[in-house]
Amino acid sequence: MQDTHESAQEIVRVARHLEEQGLNLAASGNVSIRLDEGMLITPSGVEPTRLAPERLVRVALDGRVLSAGKPSSEWAMHAALYRRRSDVGAVVHCHSRFATVLACAHHEIPALHYMVVATGASRIPLAPYATFGTEALSDAVVGTLGAGDACLLANHGQIAVGRDLAAALATAELVERLAETHWGALAIGGPRLLEEAEMRRVADRFAAGYGRADDPA
Repeated sequence: MQDTHESAQEIVRVARHLEEQGLNLAASGNVSIRLDEGMLITPSGVEPTRLAPERLVRVALDGRVLSAGKPSSEWAMHAALYRRRSDVGAVVHCHSRFATVLACAHHEIPALHYMVVATGASRIPLAPYATFGTEALSDAVVGTLGAGDACLLANHGQIAVGRDLAAALATAELVERLAETHWGALAIGGPRLLEEAEMRRVADRFAAGYGRADDPA
């Protein structure tokens, strides 16, 4: 596991990247990395342009704040994911445009494209609405995500997890691209979905290493 300073620098880079790419606006959304003693998370109410490594907050997974500052209001959602999923090393929650549009319309992202499988499931599910920062929202997200790496949050946005922050960010960006594709397909009559058997074949190819830099495909 990388040290706290390196993790802090990476979180700042990702938070700024999310805003620069239009995946977040101002102080919305939050980013965290798992640490030995809990997690390191973006602070509450601080815009990415004003974010610095020393402003990030260390929080134990039981909610104890271990450093100066006020953690994101969504810290409990991150902590719940780390407690439930030992494979998760980072979490990205953002209010990206198309994912949020679908979430507000209560649409999940179905098997309209084979790349949905890259999020760890054959669909990107929708977590039921709950007030931000509440235990109810944490429970909804953990229960909906299951073993997958992404879900939409009804009337809210999206969340993605990964073994590290690069993986979580890549998944969040993929969710937004797939959300835009689904939004476009809905506008022209709705998508023609791939069958579950095909999604399993795609999952097998991904498990065999499809998409790696050394893969000739």
